[in-house]
Amino acid sequence: MAAKTTTTDSDGFTAEERAAMKERAAELRAEGRKGAKKADGLQAVLDRIAQMEPEDRALAERVHVAVSAAAPELSPKTWYGMPAYANEDGKIVVFFQDSGKFNYRYSTLGFQDAANLDDGDLWPVAYALKNWSPEVEKKITTLVRAAVS
Repeated sequence: MAAKTTTTDSDGFTAEERAAMKERAAELRAEGRKGAKKADGLQAVLDRIAQMEPEDRALAERVHVAVSAAAPELSPKTWYGMPAYANEDGKIVVFFQDSGKFNYRYSTLGFQDAANLDDGDLWPVAYALKNWSPEVEKKITTLVRAAVS
């Protein structure tokens, strides 16, 4: 069965995705104090993404969807004003830095030391991100799953 797709003017979150995220935030708040903290973190990430320039916002929205799907156990929150995702201990595992934050020519997908990406004595912990594609999504999904394994 083909998936129903809806696009937005920014090629970012669909109206359905936005509604689902708002519903999830409400569910988390209803869970009590811990849930409210998660909901506040989610809202902070969504607010920060909404403030980005259109190209960065579209990338950040796709990263948010990919990270949330690949590692639902991570909690969204902002970290130094960037969308980030923390493990159960509250440690940042992965973050997104939009190109506008420091006037770079690319956005950055980065991993902190809580990410399990170790590969011998040398491995990458940050990736330049310019455009979204199925290949990019697959690579990010693979990296995030490895980071939380």
